[in-house]
Amino acid sequence: MITILSMWWSSELALFAWLVVAFIAAILEVSIPHFGSVFVSAGAIAAAAAAFFGYPVQLQVMVFVVVLVVSLVGLRSRLIGRLGGQGVPSRTDQIIGRHGLVTSDIDPTVGAGRVNVAGEDWAARSSETITSGTRIRVVGADGIVLEVTRA
Repeated sequence: MITILSMWWSSELALFAWLVVAFIAAILEVSIPHFGSVFVSAGAIAAAAAAFFGYPVQLQVMVFVVVLVVSLVGLRSRLIGRLGGQGVPSRTDQIIGRHGLVTSDIDPTVGAGRVNVAGEDWAARSSETITSGTRIRVVGADGIVLEVTRA
């Protein structure tokens, strides 16, 4: 009787411990989103299920590790690709294709020049010399330097 009671109590304690681990990992995932703690939660919930069915602690730990590794390897990259989004949009992406005016001569040998596009002053470069006052079209960007051609 005492053996059965102690086995039940240790099984309940292990179940509670695994659920605490899953809860803490879930709180960490929500608080500090780095998309890793959710897999610890999944492994802990699987280990809690093993504890609920009375499996020994060694098997519970093995279930935890297997579910953690399999879900991490199998799902993390896919989920990050889907949920990660495109990131912060570039300021230059929205002005590619627009027209502007050269405000300071663009010299391809020096790689210097300035243009005004959409009311903003930008550093610019081109494969050809473009003099001040010439209309240009933005064809690309390298960081915050615009690649331009004659319009």
